Amino acid sequence: MSKARLVITALFVEGQTAAEVAVRYGVHRAWVYKLKARYLAEGEAAFEPRSRRPKTSPRATPAETVELVVRLRKQLSEQGLDAGADTIEWHLQHPPSGQAVAGDDPPDPDPRRRRGPGPREAAEVVVPAVLR
Repeated sequence: MSKARLVITALFVEGQTAAEVAVRYGVHRAWVYKLKARYLAEGEAAFEPRSRRPKTSPRATPAETVELVVRLRKQLSEQGLDAGADTIEWHLQHPPSGQAVAGDDPPDPDPRRRRGPGPREAAEVVVPAVLR
């Protein structure tokens, strides 16, 4: 018998309070209340294990990138070339001419606009050889 079923039995059959059940079975009182609410709402389904998987993965690799890596790995393998992580990274950074690198900004529609470092980025300073 699962601990959840024991807790529910103690609550509803034996008539113990949530605090008494928590102490008796060594669980947190809040979990006892959560289980009780789940049992009242769902019945026997409350005893089924819950997934611990997160609902979202904000730092997950975008699907387009995954697809590109898989395609590159397949192409390289078919050509008999190395298809390891370093090679894939190099191919992502050096695409065939005419293709944008993943993560590159699109070209600026106004070429007169100055595109320098942002306010928190350091500008590269070139010191002439004469001044060194």
